[in-house]
Amino acid sequence: MGKQLFRSSPPPEKQPAHQSLAESAVQECTSSINTVISKWTSSSDEFLFSTNSRREAEEFVEAVKHLQSTMHRLVSVNASSDKLVYAHNLMQSAMKLLESEFRRVLNANRDYLDPESVSVRSSYRSSRFSTSTTTSVSDSEDEISYEENQDDHRFSGQDSDAMDDLKTIADCMISTGYAKECVTVYKTVRKSIVEETLNNLAVERLTLHQVQKMDWETLESKIRSWLRAAKLTVRSLFFGERLLADHVFSSSVNIVESSFTDITQEGALTLFAFPENAAKIKKLSPEKMFRFLDMYETLASLYVEIETIFYFDSAAAVRSQVISSLTRLGDAARTMMTAFETAIQKETSRTPVTGGGIHPLTRYVMNYLSFLVDYSESIAVIFENWQPSLPSSSCGGEDAYPEELYSSPVSVRIAWVILLTLCKIDGKAQPYKDVALSYLFLANNLQYVVVKVRTSNVKLLLGEDWVVRHEGKVKQYADKFEKLAWGKVLTSLPEYPAEEITPEEAKEFLVRFDDEFEASYRKQISWVIPDPKLRDWIKVSLSHKLMLVCTELYEINRLGSRGDGFNVRYTSEDIGNYLSDLYFGSRGSGSGSVSTKGSGTGSSSTGKSREGRSH
Repeated sequence: MGKQLFRSSPPPEKQPAHQSLAESAVQECTSSINTVISKWTSSSDEFLFSTNSRREAEEFVEAVKHLQSTMHRLVSVNASSDKLVYAHNLMQSAMKLLESEFRRVLNANRDYLDPESVSVRSSYRSSRFSTSTTTSVSDSEDEISYEENQDDHRFSGQDSDAMDDLKTIADCMISTGYAKECVTVYKTVRKSIVEETLNNLAVERLTLHQVQKMDWETLESKIRSWLRAAKLTVRSLFFGERLLADHVFSSSVNIVESSFTDITQEGALTLFAFPENAAKIKKLSPEKMFRFLDMYETLASLYVEIETIFYFDSAAAVRSQVISSLTRLGDAARTMMTAFETAIQKETSRTPVTGGGIHPLTRYVMNYLSFLVDYSESIAVIFENWQPSLPSSSCGGEDAYPEELYSSPVSVRIAWVILLTLCKIDGKAQPYKDVALSYLFLANNLQYVVVKVRTSNVKLLLGEDWVVRHEGKVKQYADKFEKLAWGKVLTSLPEYPAEEITPEEAKEFLVRFDDEFEASYRKQISWVIPDPKLRDWIKVSLSHKLMLVCTELYEINRLGSRGDGFNVRYTSEDIGNYLSDLYFGSRGSGSGSVSTKGSGTGSSSTGKSREGRSH
């Protein structure tokens, strides 16, 4: 029926002498429009809006607009004119042609009008609507990129022509009262593109029940997919759709709002609801913290852009969902932080760590905190005004937690967790039967904490003063260890100057020293100091206290022995070799034995052998 209308001529009638100018104008418009309609509806291989016929398309659109205006004038002169009926039918035919072309341009240019092409190009040429991150399509190597398998046509201008063609058709259809038909086609095509893109990015519509039934491995995989998709979806997909709608329907803000919201809202709600559902799982153990912080940080970093893109009143549900997800993720983070602190408090292992080494609790807590503070901006918001209950003063004393030294609530929280851990470590030093080993254990663990703080972002929160104070505490533990572990060795040596000692006295001192040194060495051969700086500090301190005196005693004994047959077991060189072999734990001599045969010259093959292995 449509083709009959635009191929037939108006029914012949005798024109009255007083035919109005309005009727003449309508007659002129219908003639030119009918010609174009007949031409392009009869052709199956060529299209009105194409490179070769763009000028004719523009003239056709102008003719349709002119027909609309002349029809309005004719209505005001002769509302019952037969010309109006024919013009109205012809206008419907013209709209069908434009609607068909609109759909064809949308479908034929899916590659040129993909959201990334629109958003990237518009970041260079559009000042009407922008955000600060339009050129940041992919923020990490791990993110999926639309750029794969894309040709260089992105900046060839074809996408620009397609956008302009769509705008031309939309302006015409809207101005002639056919906005509904135009918008329906646009929504149908563009929504299918959005759904396809979200599907390619593995954005799934998951209910709370489905999420809660997932095991952690499956959920973590979904979270990783969400993290890869979120930034691309906001900065490319939704941003590109917003720019395209702004351009095509620039003549009507209301249409921009309705079309953009209808096209993107369902997908946006699906995307932004996932973090909230994930945060509602029942088993929020501390180890899961970092995946939830990843989601929080990603969503928070996109919030301004989301607000800008979805600023319409009709998109309030999207903005509300983002806020709801951020709130829920923050709640989950606080829950997991509480579980983390509770786990520290409830840690009850009593088995001493072999050799006084680093306790697993110390490693666990400090590694956890080192990762946690990498999310400093997020946790600053999440933990603001969330104060812990201070531990009793019996742990470290009141001065162990000078809250006024810390710059933020997060700093206070981190300092408190470390103090809580050190309190537990104090208790775990009690089972050691050797008091010296208990102090070595305390020194090792506190040194591990200090090094972790100094070499991570934790130091930015706690400050240099915290590090210096606790380094001093490490030295106190180390001094106490040295005094207890080597006290008998040190007291076996004379306190007065060596020049006042007779050869006989020197011999007595060396005998006692050899016995005490051997006993201390045997006891400590399996002890460990993992930190090389602390280990060297203790060894250097011992060497300074032992070597000089032993050297002088050895010389006095050697010069005064006169062949009485006494040979010292440990010369200064031997002592240095044995000390160098200590505190590597399993790296030391497996037997824990020392040479008891004097060399007569003070040499010791056993000591040299250890020295070789220790290096």
